[in-house]
Amino acid sequence: MYTINFDNQNFFKSFDDLANFMQDLSPDMQEIGEALIQSTRERMVAGETPDGTPFAPRSQTTLDIYARLLDPFSQTPLWRSGDMRTGSLHTRFGPDFLEFGSSAVQSAVMQFGASRGDFGTMANGSPIPWGDIPARPFIGLSHDDEITIIDILSENIAAFFGSG
Repeated sequence: MYTINFDNQNFFKSFDDLANFMQDLSPDMQEIGEALIQSTRERMVAGETPDGTPFAPRSQTTLDIYARLLDPFSQTPLWRSGDMRTGSLHTRFGPDFLEFGSSAVQSAVMQFGASRGDFGTMANGSPIPWGDIPARPFIGLSHDDEITIIDILSENIAAFFGSG
C-alpha cells in the first residue's frame, strides 16, 4: 500500500503568495500599456482597425481640398501629420486597472466617425465637418493584443514563482 501526503501548508502558501502578488499589478499594467501603444502605432501605420479591417479611405473631396490647399497629406487616413501616432497615445494605470486612449482632438471623430454638420456651421454657413467622416477605429484590442496581455501576465506570474 502507498501513502500520498499532500502538504497543504505549501499549497496554501502559494495561493497566499499569488494573492499578495495580485494586490498591485501596476508594473504589469504599465508593461501592457506600453505594448498597446506600440501595437496601436503599428496598426495605424498599416491603416488597420484592431480587428484587421482596413481604414475607410479618404474621400475624393477630402483629397481634392488638401491638394487645393497645398496641405501635405497621404492617401492613408490618420497619416496627415503623424501626431495621432507619435504623441497622442497615452495610458493611465494602477494596481488593478489600465486605461488606454488618445488625447488628440480629432481622436473621437476618428474612432466613432461624424456626420456632415454634426459640429454646426462656420461663419459662411458651411457645415462642420463638410461631409460625412467614416469611423476609423484605432483604439481597441486586437487578437494579438489579447495574446500579448496573457503572455505578459503569465510570464510575470511565472517569474514571481521563480519558474520564468
